[in-house]
Amino acid sequence: MAAMSHKSWALLAAILGSGIVFLDSSVVVVAQKAIGEDLPSSFFARLEALNYVYYGYLLTLSALLVLAGALNDFYGRRRVFALGLAGFGATSALCGLAPNMELLIVARMAQGAAGALLVPGSLSILTATFEGEERSRAFGIWAGASGVAAVVGPIVGGLLVNIASWRLVFLINVPLVAMALWATWRHLRESRDEHASGAFDWLGAAVVALAVGGLSFGVIRGQSRDWRDPLAFAALAVGAACAIALPLLMARRPHPLVPLELFRSRNFSVTNLSTLLIYGALYVQLQYQALFLIGVLGYDEVAYTLATLPSSACLVFGSTWFGRLAARHGPRRFMAAGPAIMALGILWFARFPRESGAWPLRAPLERLLSGEPGASLAAAAPPLGFWIDFLPGSLLFGIGLMVMVAPLTTALMTSVPVRNSGVASAVNNAVSRVGPQLVGAVVFVAITATFYGQLAARLPGVDVTRPEVRASLPPMSPPAPGVAPDEARAARDASTDAFRLAMVIAAGFLAAGALVNAVGIRDQATPVEDVGASPSPSSGS
Repeated sequence: MAAMSHKSWALLAAILGSGIVFLDSSVVVVAQKAIGEDLPSSFFARLEALNYVYYGYLLTLSALLVLAGALNDFYGRRRVFALGLAGFGATSALCGLAPNMELLIVARMAQGAAGALLVPGSLSILTATFEGEERSRAFGIWAGASGVAAVVGPIVGGLLVNIASWRLVFLINVPLVAMALWATWRHLRESRDEHASGAFDWLGAAVVALAVGGLSFGVIRGQSRDWRDPLAFAALAVGAACAIALPLLMARRPHPLVPLELFRSRNFSVTNLSTLLIYGALYVQLQYQALFLIGVLGYDEVAYTLATLPSSACLVFGSTWFGRLAARHGPRRFMAAGPAIMALGILWFARFPRESGAWPLRAPLERLLSGEPGASLAAAAPPLGFWIDFLPGSLLFGIGLMVMVAPLTTALMTSVPVRNSGVASAVNNAVSRVGPQLVGAVVFVAITATFYGQLAARLPGVDVTRPEVRASLPPMSPPAPGVAPDEARAARDASTDAFRLAMVIAAGFLAAGALVNAVGIRDQATPVEDVGASPSPSSGS
C-alpha cells in the first residue's frame, strides 16, 4: 500500500504540474479581450500588448525547456520540480494582481520560465517512479489529463471571465500549485542522474536558449508583422546559427548539457523526427481549422469549442488503454497507425464544400438561459454541414491521436537511460513547440499565396497586391465592412481553397510521420539502460 500511495501521489503531482502549464497556454486566449479593456498600458498599443501577454509566456517556456530538463537530471527532479511549482504559483499570483499591462507581460514571461521547469520534470518523475506496463499506463493517464487541460482550459477561462474577473484565470493556479507542491515535497522521492559529475554546462544552456528562443521569437515576430520586420529575420539568423553551432559545442564540452550519445539511440532520434512532422501537422490543422470555422463559416467561439470536443474526448478516455497496449506489444505499430488515421481525418476536412452552414451558438444559448419567449435548444443545434463535413473527420482525427500519443511518449522515455530522462523529455518538448512554428511559418506563406492567387482569378478587375485590398479581404477572416457581395463571396471561396490546401499539407506531414515511425521505431518495453533508475531516499518521504 505504501508503494502504491507513493506512486499515486507522484502521478497526481506530475499531472497537476504539467496540467497548469498546458492550461495557461490556452486559457489566456479567452481572457484577452477583458484584459485589454481593464489594464492600462504606457508603452504598448493594446493589440501589441495582448500579443506579448500571450506569446511572452510561450517564448520563455520554449527557450528554457532544455535547460530545465538538464537541471532536473543534474540537481534532482523533486527539488527542481518543487522550485518550478513555487515559481509558477508566485508568478501566477503576480499575473492575477498586475495593476498594468507592463507588469503583466513581465509576470507572464516569468511564469513561462517557471513552467519550463515543470513540463520535462513531470515526465522524468513518472519515468523514475514507474516501471514496465505501469509506466506506460502512467504516460497514458498523463496524456489524457493533458487533453483535459486543453479542452477544459478555454471553457473554464470563459466562465471565470464572464462570472467574475479575468484575474481569476491566473489566481486559480495558486490552490492547484499548493496541492501539487504538498504532494511533491511530502510523497515524492528524490532522483537524479547519479553519473553526473563536474560543473553544470551553463555555456551550453545559453546557446540552447538562444537557439530555441531566437527561432521561436523570429517566427512569432515575423508572422505578427507579415514578415516585414528586420528584427524577425535577425532573431531567426541568431537562432539558426546557435542551432548549427550547438552539436559542435556539445561534442567539445566535457560534460555537455545535451549528451550527443542520446541521438545514437535509434528510437530517440526517430521519435524526435516524427514529433517534428506530426506536431507540425497538428499546428497547421488546429490553426487553420479555427480560422476557417470561425472566420469563414461563422462558428462562434463556444460552437468551435464544442465542435472540437469529440476528438479531444477520444484522447482523454482512450490514452490509458493504448499506453498499456504499447507496454505489452511495443509502441511501433501504434505510432505508425495513429498518424495514418489522423491523416484520413484531416483529408475528410479537405473535402469541405464552399457552402456550409454557420453555427452562432452563443446567442441562442443566452436567449434560452434568460427565459426569452420562444427560445429553444433547436435554435442552437449545429448545422447539417457539421454532421457531414466536420464530425466524421473530427472523430477519425481524435481516434488517431488517441492511438498515437501515449505510445509516442513511451517510445521516447524508454529510448534513453532513466538518468537522462529529464533532458530527453525537454529536447522532445522543444522540438514539439519550436519545430511546428517553423513548419507553420512556411505553410503560412503557401496558404497566403494560394488565397490571393485564387482571389485574383475570381476578381480579375481587382488588384489583390494593393495593401488596402489585402486589409479588406484577409484570408480566412470576415471581409471588412462595406465590401461588395461578389468580393465577399470570392474571398469565401478562395479561403475554402486555401483551407483545403492546408489540410492536404497537414495530412502529408502526418503520412510522413507514420512512415518514419513504421520504418524507424524498434519495439522495447524498458529503458535502454536502467542504471541510476532507483530513487535515492528522500527526507520528505
